Amino acid sequence: MEYKTIEGRVEARFEEKKSEFIGYLAPVENEEEAVRFIEEIRAMHRKARHNCYAYILKDGGARHSDDGEPQGTAGVPIYEVLQKEGLSGVCCVVTRYFGGVLLGAGGLVRAYTKAASDAVSAAKIKEMALAAKAEISVEYSLYGKLAKIFEELGAKTAEEKFEDNVKVTVYVREQFAKELEAKLVDACSGNVKVEFIEKEYFDFA
Repeated sequence: MEYKTIEGRVEARFEEKKSEFIGYLAPVENEEEAVRFIEEIRAMHRKARHNCYAYILKDGGARHSDDGEPQGTAGVPIYEVLQKEGLSGVCCVVTRYFGGVLLGAGGLVRAYTKAASDAVSAAKIKEMALAAKAEISVEYSLYGKLAKIFEELGAKTAEEKFEDNVKVTVYVREQFAKELEAKLVDACSGNVKVEFIEKEYFDFA
């Protein structure tokens, strides 16, 4: 399973016909975290006319709310931005301070879409995939052969130690683990040690 999420909380704001829109975006692990985030933003902006939201969980669960705006003009547009970007494990809340000028249904959809889009643009995207963590040990003379193989398989170097031998810790998508080992053994004529330590989700962005 692979999914896209964000690294940390962000916000973005703008004004439209005297109404202020503030988009907040946060990573969430489950529905409880999403609800806590929504309540936190509501508590920050008790005087705001609306705190509309949408969230998509890693398991595919999702919810959205117009929070008093005309039906379909806030929660759905926010949700559609998250869905279009392919994000999951995220919650977006858009706070609106009403400026006295009505925007109309179309104007509201555009404003809430922009608020969510601006928040996504401000975020650092993470491309998470189940990865095999490998520790590789080779002689210095063979070190130069590693980089090309890592690049071919999209492996990411996490650490390098230059001791008696070169020791490299890499993450590779789980489905490429055996291929990585085979290519390294072939390129180094067997003079390489590859040890897979564990499996965990890793950011390949």
